[in-house]
Amino acid sequence: MAVSRTFVRGLLTRQMAKSSNAHVHLPVISVPCSLAHGACSSSNAIAGPSSLLGAMSDAARPFSSTPISFKGKEASAGEHASIDPSIKQPYPASELEQRQKSDLGHATVGRVESKAKRSLASFNMQGKVCVVTGAARGLGNLIARTFIESGADRLAILDLDAKQSQDAAEDVLKWFEENGQVFEGEIEVQGWGVNVADEESVARTMQDIRRKWGSIDVLVNSAGIVENYPAEEYPTPNIKKLFDINITGSYFVAREAAKIMLQDQRPGSIVLIASMSASVVNVPQAQSPYNASKAAVVQLAKSLAVEWATRGIRVNTLSPGYMATALTKQVLEQSPSGKELKAKWEAYTPMGRMGDPQDLKGAVVYLASDASAFTTGQDIIVDGGYTAI
Repeated sequence: MAVSRTFVRGLLTRQMAKSSNAHVHLPVISVPCSLAHGACSSSNAIAGPSSLLGAMSDAARPFSSTPISFKGKEASAGEHASIDPSIKQPYPASELEQRQKSDLGHATVGRVESKAKRSLASFNMQGKVCVVTGAARGLGNLIARTFIESGADRLAILDLDAKQSQDAAEDVLKWFEENGQVFEGEIEVQGWGVNVADEESVARTMQDIRRKWGSIDVLVNSAGIVENYPAEEYPTPNIKKLFDINITGSYFVAREAAKIMLQDQRPGSIVLIASMSASVVNVPQAQSPYNASKAAVVQLAKSLAVEWATRGIRVNTLSPGYMATALTKQVLEQSPSGKELKAKWEAYTPMGRMGDPQDLKGAVVYLASDASAFTTGQDIIVDGGYTAI
């Protein structure tokens, strides 16, 4: 029998009239994002992605908003049901509905209006052990924070400098606890120092993470560097260093994480951060070795994806376009030709602007989560249409 929307609406209205106590809050969150640090340094490369997704459980503690009534299991006073009314979040409604967040320069900070509407449960990253390299700052740090937003409760922040990594981990943990998104002790975030171009350093760090949290579910390699030299003037030592970090480092990190996943017979997702430079020659800057290194990363991911496809490991790449990170903005502002360069980048981009770091959040959560269970060997390009022309 066909049931009209009017009939259903009337049925729900009558049901709500019968029980004035059957009100639960279905929050909805919209979190504008800003980034405090830039994308590329001696240890950090490009990367980063999206919204608070998933069937919001206790691990992804978002904020409340407008109460929505529906027929279902009642929530106790002072608790908020998520998508599933049986999942409750003990937050005082009055406190959280009034809470406003100022932009502190972090990936997840912004004006909180409400909590995420219903979304696919497969985007939820609750219970996953996530490892992100190049994550002490920049887009790697954005990715790390995004995983916590999406429900992950164990996060490893890796970067070249151990102290910077641990400081970043403490900052992430402090922010999420102080801003009410998680309870104290609910999530674990730890920093490790690692040189991705050093085989022993990578292997040792991955095993340390395994000993601490049991295994690894998600790996994102965001470590990398970029330099600009005319091809005929590019210093040979610089080329070797760039290839060691961008290509060999990607291989070492993916291989050591995969070893753990295979040994534990645990399905996992590996995301290597590439670049639109893997697919096109972006101009006007001269960066031939960098472009070649990112093309190699894309092909490496495809090859590993095929090799591990039947063993439960998915491997994909995320290729950002021009991203307006804080470091990029600073470089453009300080360079004599910065305004001209920015204008050219935007002119060559069909959407007419540089990407905001938060534009990458959705893509990385998709690739890292179970939502992409049948996606492997793919390069997801987020570039405002740059490579389409």
